[in-house]
Parts: sequence; structure tokens; C-alpha cells
Amino acid sequence: MGNINEVSILIVEDDAGHARLIEKNLKRAKISNRITRVENGQEALDFLFSEGAYEGIERPSPLLVLLDLNMPVVDGYQVLEKMKADPNTKKIPVVVLTTTDDAREVARCYQLGCSVYITKPVDYDSFCEAIQQLGFFMSIVTVPNGE
Repeated sequence: MGNINEVSILIVEDDAGHARLIEKNLKRAKISNRITRVENGQEALDFLFSEGAYEGIERPSPLLVLLDLNMPVVDGYQVLEKMKADPNTKKIPVVVLTTTDDAREVARCYQLGCSVYITKPVDYDSFCEAIQQLGFFMSIVTVPNGE
């Protein structure tokens, strides 16, 4: 088991503006962990399974994934499903961070194995506040190693 100071964060977010806001507000919440951002689900899978551009690069552990659902190439549902189906990645905590607030989609993500589901507020200030609160939450949570 590690603590948040050792945890690397993978942001899977296709919207560059949202990704910048997430990083900026995590830093405001005093989260100084290593952050890697990928722009789509396929890049996330490559990162998680050391394939493609990440071939031969060892995935950091412990790791926490902040996952958007609506992305090009491979969507967040597919990423979550593949992560939780593989013994090497199934223990990695996944925080779904998306604009989708449909109750069926929330239930689907929990069924697929997400740890936390957060709906991104549309309003800028509310979005910033939500990410800062996520950062505060992350500062007290212990994350298991992915192995």
C-alpha cells in the first residue's frame, strides 16, 4: 500500500482545456504527484499495458486513473472494462470524471468497476471547485499498488 505522495496520476481526457483545469486545480489542492495525460482511450490502454508508444516503459505503481468517458478512438467505458478484466490492472483505482450524469451511465460505470464517479460541472468556477475537492479527497486516500 502506498500513500498519495507516492501515487502517480493518469489523466485520460481528450479536452485540453479540461485537462489543464484538472491539473491546475489538483495543484491548488496541494497535490504535487507525477501527472501524465493522454488524449484518448487507446493511449490510456497503451500506457496501462506498456504498448504502442509506451512499449518497454514500466507503468508507475501505485497509480490512480482519472477517466473521461466520452473520448475518440476508444471510449472510457472500454478502457474501464479492459482495465478491470485484466489481473495486472484490475486493482488500479479509477475515478470517472465526466459530464455524463445519466443514472444508467453511473450504474454502468460502477458495474464495470470504477471506484468513484464524479460529474463535471459545466460552470467554470464549479468545475474548479469540484477538482480542488477531488484533490483534497485524494490527499487522504490510500491507493493500492496495481499489481
